[in-house]
Amino acid sequence: MLHLSSWMTTMPMMLIGMVGILLVIGVIVLAVMLLNRLTSRK
Repeated sequence: MLHLSSWMTTMPMMLIGMVGILLVIGVIVLAVMLLNRLTSRK
């Protein structure tokens, strides 16, 4: 059974957590791309 009031209070916290996870993944991907460009042997 879903309780709408508890769902509405936890939804912003879950959204902040998801955005945080996506930001960390994005920073890691950018760091790997930068390291690949700096250390590539051409």
